[in-house]
Amino acid sequence: MRELKGKLAIAGAATSEVGRVAGLSATQMCVKASRLAMIDAGLSAADVDGVITANSWSEPHYYHAEWIAEYLGARPRYCWTAATGGGTIVAALHHAASAIETGLCQTVLIAAADNWLSAFSRERMVELMAANAGHPQFEVPYGSFVPALYALFAQAHSQKYGVSERQYARVAVAARRHAALNAEAQMREPITVDDVLTSKPVASPLRLLDCALISDGGAAVVMTSAQRARDLKNLPVYLLGAGEAHEHEHVTQAVCLHRTAATESGAAAFAMAGLKPSDMDCAMLYDPFTFAVVMFLEDLGFCARGEGGAFVEDGQIELGGSLPVNTHGGLLSFAHPGNPGALFHIVEAVRQLRGECGERQVRKASTALVHAEGGIMSTHATVILGNAK
Repeated sequence: MRELKGKLAIAGAATSEVGRVAGLSATQMCVKASRLAMIDAGLSAADVDGVITANSWSEPHYYHAEWIAEYLGARPRYCWTAATGGGTIVAALHHAASAIETGLCQTVLIAAADNWLSAFSRERMVELMAANAGHPQFEVPYGSFVPALYALFAQAHSQKYGVSERQYARVAVAARRHAALNAEAQMREPITVDDVLTSKPVASPLRLLDCALISDGGAAVVMTSAQRARDLKNLPVYLLGAGEAHEHEHVTQAVCLHRTAATESGAAAFAMAGLKPSDMDCAMLYDPFTFAVVMFLEDLGFCARGEGGAFVEDGQIELGGSLPVNTHGGLLSFAHPGNPGALFHIVEAVRQLRGECGERQVRKASTALVHAEGGIMSTHATVILGNAK
């Protein structure tokens, strides 16, 4: 895909309401976000000839992309329902780019939504997460569940590099500070490091405030050729680089627990873009748990291995720091409805690069990295976006 650098652009981006969204199903939120993204681009459903979606848990459909296209009144030539967990939608960006560049379609809508908060009881969410994580023979019989499986990575990283729980907690505090500046965020009440450290234990070393939210919400973006995007409503945000890496499916088969395949996906994205970590003005890093942000900072090359904790503790990921991270509040404070989570990160990157973020705007932002993972640190996707080719 090296030849695709700067040839494709995001022309529209939008989100639905997030938090507990009363009266809207997953399908309705997906359609709403999609329509808002098309309006943001100055396009209609008739202009969309490609649709990529991620299925929902609360309202799944076997032909989900076709399902959403039908509701929108679109008649696409290209449809794909993506399914690689939390990293799904980030990976979908460069699949959409490939489809456009190879002539399968001209304009792709990428959308996802779910009702994790309003559609399920706490007990049902635990059942669903257990069913979607852990090898049925080698992990599930031993009591595996999502936070515990992630905690294995947190423990390994902490033990190898001496990162403290207090340093991990600073990620949650930074996310909440950013969310406090975002009127759309689900959780905006300030928290402290002590609040994180005294919150309910979940799976050592993780506590409740180290964990992402449970939310309703949806988001969508519209991608087309750079040439076409320049004639549309808003400043184009160009796809400069993309990379994927898939190291394992189950944690028992992980190659390493103190680094992730973000190392490889990030390297591929930087190589395609012809840029390096120090060229990034901000980053949107998938944050299902606080420690993940620290690991990704190291894996993506923003700091040396073992220095992620100090990087966070020094305030470098906050507004005014060297690399503002998750300026919308991330999964920890903005919202986390499942598959749409990474798409919120993309929407925020687009808004930053357009200069639309008000109090949380990163000064003179011209480049942004978005990284997400699916499974339990299993599948990784990284994209680099910019407001100039």
